[in-house]
Amino acid sequence: MKILKFGGTSVGSAGRIKNVADLVSKRGRNVIVLSAMSGTTNTLVEISDYLKCGNIDGAKETVNMLEKRYQRVLAELFDSEEYRLRAEKRIEQSLALIRSFTRSSFTTAEKTILAQGELMSTALMYEYLLSRGVKVVMLDALEFMRIDRNAEPEIQYIRDRIIPMMNRHEDADLYLTQGYICRNATGGIDNLQRGGSDLTASLIGAAVEAEEIEIWTDIDGMHNNDPRFVEKTSPVGHLHFEEAAELAYFGAKILHPACVLPAKLNNIPVRLLNTMQPDAPGTLIDNSYKPTRQGIKAVAAKDNITAIRIKSGRMLLAYGFLHKVFEIFETYRTPIDMIATSEVGVSVTIDSDRNLQAIIDDLKKFATVTVDRDMVIICVVGDLDWHNDGLEAIAIDALRDIPVRMISYGGSEHNISFLISRDDKTHALNALSEKLFNAKS
Repeated sequence: MKILKFGGTSVGSAGRIKNVADLVSKRGRNVIVLSAMSGTTNTLVEISDYLKCGNIDGAKETVNMLEKRYQRVLAELFDSEEYRLRAEKRIEQSLALIRSFTRSSFTTAEKTILAQGELMSTALMYEYLLSRGVKVVMLDALEFMRIDRNAEPEIQYIRDRIIPMMNRHEDADLYLTQGYICRNATGGIDNLQRGGSDLTASLIGAAVEAEEIEIWTDIDGMHNNDPRFVEKTSPVGHLHFEEAAELAYFGAKILHPACVLPAKLNNIPVRLLNTMQPDAPGTLIDNSYKPTRQGIKAVAAKDNITAIRIKSGRMLLAYGFLHKVFEIFETYRTPIDMIATSEVGVSVTIDSDRNLQAIIDDLKKFATVTVDRDMVIICVVGDLDWHNDGLEAIAIDALRDIPVRMISYGGSEHNISFLISRDDKTHALNALSEKLFNAKS
């Protein structure tokens, strides 16, 4: 059994829903995980924002616009009046629930509203598959997917509930469920954050000991650079889980970083595929190493980075300096991406400035603090074990004309990271592609 997850663009219209239905119907008895139709989650966030601001008319108008979109999809999707009406009823139930929040004070409704996107996309797919004679069983994610008080998935809870649900329908052709949505420790509706459908697929794969997890999007695998900024990129045929995790964390949008760990720990291969080109090989991610001639496999970029330099001559070689610094970031629950140290100071980067001023105020009690905003981390990924002579030098040489604020190397065998100005991002990505992947030998 395989887990097939389809992103929002893959089910973003009636035509694409039909394409996915054709694809999954031919693949055997698998579990299908769907995201919300593309654009739906953003619209639901907009509705929630209107409600938070007390703009009830704005919320109602946006719900009406969403309803019109789904009415068009319903009209285009179904030939059968019976199944169209059944799907329409399911959609109207979600829309009615959203509208109910416009008639009362807004409290904790946001996550319930956001959950309707996946509930509506699976309702459409479920009724459409039934209309084609496919024996599909709906597995309600809210009945088996749960996170604990720290927002971490409860693996054993998921396993203990989804397997009996599937065993009750052993004659099913397909199982269908929602990505992203879950229950929290108190039983309320919650979610796995943006991109969480990938994590749903990985958690289900681990629970049922799947043969493989397939992540279907609108691009043919993970590319060796960002095609939005660089021409002539190409898919990477194979990545180790750790390489994929580095790329996902540092900006490769095709894969949610959190989904890597459950698959890696349970040794379940993940394959990234393109719904628009289903015959393309895509990218295979697993626990094996397959060295390449050049050693470096891909480049990614992470935006909106803030660099903080913390310097204190009084702390020269003093025991506890780093502890004192890290304790402040821990207090404000702010993770650090990169770090560089010297005898009198340390530089770190963060990707959220939500608590930046409070962090700076605390650091200034014992150090001089300098902040650089609008920075970008460029991540170069591959087999970068320190015994592989010269690979880091090649990457550094590619950026010889670009000012580099920080370099991080040695913390991982698969990553060397450069901190540069946002203004130099496109130049840097293209320079690395030219040097690492397009240079003639």
